[in-house]
Amino acid sequence: MPTEEQLAYELLRRTDYGRVATSMRALPFLAVARHVVVDGRILLRMHEGFGYHQSCAGSVVAYGADNLSTETERDGQWTVQFVGQCETITPTPAERNLFGPAPHYVDGDVFTPVYLAITPQMATVHTLTGRAAAPVGSWAAQRAARVGTGAAPRRRATHSP
Repeated sequence: MPTEEQLAYELLRRTDYGRVATSMRALPFLAVARHVVVDGRILLRMHEGFGYHQSCAGSVVAYGADNLSTETERDGQWTVQFVGQCETITPTPAERNLFGPAPHYVDGDVFTPVYLAITPQMATVHTLTGRAAAPVGSWAAQRAARVGTGAAPRRRATHSP
C-alpha cells in the first residue's frame, strides 16, 4: 500500500506542468513550470526571462499539480502539493532529456530555460470524487474508511527525513 508521499509522486508523474508558489517582493506568487521527478527531487524548467526563478532559488517553496481540468469529479480528481527547499541546478543531459522539447516562445519572447530542483519535506494529496470508493488509489479509500468508522484520521502531510 503506497504512503501518501508515494501516491503524491505517482500522481505528479501523470501530468507535465504544475505551479510553484513563492513570495516575490513580499507578496505571494504562482508561476507555471514543467516538472520531472528524479531521485525523490522535483526538477523544474521555467523561462529565465521572467526572473521568477530568482524568487524561488534558496527559498522554501510549494509546488502543486492536479488533474482538475482533465477529469470530472465522477471519474476522480486529485491535487498534490509538495513543500521543500528550492535551488538552481544544472541538469545532466539525461535529466534535460526527461523534460522533452521546450517551447520556442513565451509571450512572444524566445524561451530561455532555467532549471530548479525542489527537495520535498512534505507531500499532500487531496481527492475529489462522486463515488463512494475513491478511484485514485487504495490510500484514499482507507482514509475515507477510517473517517467513516470514527477512527482518528492520519496526518495529511508526510515529512521526509
